[in-house]
Amino acid sequence: MIEVGGVLIPVNVAVLAAMGVLVLIVILLLIASGRAARRAAAASTLLSQNMVVLGQNVQHLSTGQAQLQGGLQTVSDTQANAQTQVIQTVEARLAAVQQQMQDRLADNAMRSQRAMTELQERMKETLHGSSKKTTTSLTQLQERLAAIDKAQDNITKLSGDVLSLQDILSNKQTRGAFGEIQLTDIVGKALPRDSYKLQETLSNGKRADCLISLPNPPGPIVIDSKFPLDAYEALRNAKTDYDLKAAVVRFKVDVKKHIRDISEKYIIEGETADGALMFLPSEAVYAELHANFPELVRTGFDARVWIVSPTTCMATLNTMRAILKDARMREQAGAIRTTLKQLHRDVELVVERVDKLNTHFSLARKDLDGIGTAAERAGKRAERLDNFDFEELTADEIAANVVPLKQPDS
Repeated sequence: MIEVGGVLIPVNVAVLAAMGVLVLIVILLLIASGRAARRAAAASTLLSQNMVVLGQNVQHLSTGQAQLQGGLQTVSDTQANAQTQVIQTVEARLAAVQQQMQDRLADNAMRSQRAMTELQERMKETLHGSSKKTTTSLTQLQERLAAIDKAQDNITKLSGDVLSLQDILSNKQTRGAFGEIQLTDIVGKALPRDSYKLQETLSNGKRADCLISLPNPPGPIVIDSKFPLDAYEALRNAKTDYDLKAAVVRFKVDVKKHIRDISEKYIIEGETADGALMFLPSEAVYAELHANFPELVRTGFDARVWIVSPTTCMATLNTMRAILKDARMREQAGAIRTTLKQLHRDVELVVERVDKLNTHFSLARKDLDGIGTAAERAGKRAERLDNFDFEELTADEIAANVVPLKQPDS
């Protein structure tokens, strides 16, 4: 009997065989279970390894996630910092732009203020200038009115002077004095004072209005003033042919008489020049004479009396002044020649001294060239000494560079 689990089982061969088979099966199952256990252990080991790898991967994944989270945090921080910096930069730029705008506005305000101030100053200056100009214009107007008043007074005075001049010219003696005064004024302006004499008495007892001392030839020449005004006015005021013919005859007679008087009184052989000048104080009378009475002019030429007006008299006197200047230069020719000789000697002395100075400069230039050559040679030798290039010195150079010692004088 076999007790299995508290149950008694009768044992027989069949049972035993069955049990054997069952044991075999159990053994087989155990073997199989062992193999399965080994397989399970291997699988468990593999699973454990896989779990370890998976744990490592999970750890790596966790680490990567942490790193990713840190990177995201860094990116977030960087983005936040960048955003903060951008905001700060934008705020700074906005502040700078705002400051620039404020500065520009302030500058524009100052410029506007300065422009307004300058405009006000210009307006003030313009108003002041306008006021000043108005005052000046009024002052000038007053001055011009005063000048007009003065001119009116002068015109009134001139009218009186004209009347006085008419009174003067209406009298023969005063008319002659007027011509003499005008002649004196012209001669005084044209000639030096020591070259003429006024109211000079000649050897024949006649008194000339002006005697000009010219060298020989032509010698002293007389200028006498004549003024045939009465005949000229009669000629101008003639209304009829009869009056005109009478005035012409009178004018010719008066002029011929003046020419004859000057020729007879003031042309003295050996004392005066062989001609004289008749001075007409009026350009109108002179023009009338040359325009309508050329025969009178030829009569004057024949009598060696040349008729001049104030204008032609000034030209003639300027020619005389040139003659006087030439004569005085001839008189001073000896002194001028002596002075030129002395000047020539002075120039020769200057040339000699310049030649000596040039010689000194040439010697000094040669000495400077010698000094420059010696300095250049000394520089080259000093460079050789500095570079220890003694082998480059030849025997001749060494001999030339040796300074001989002199024996002391006994």
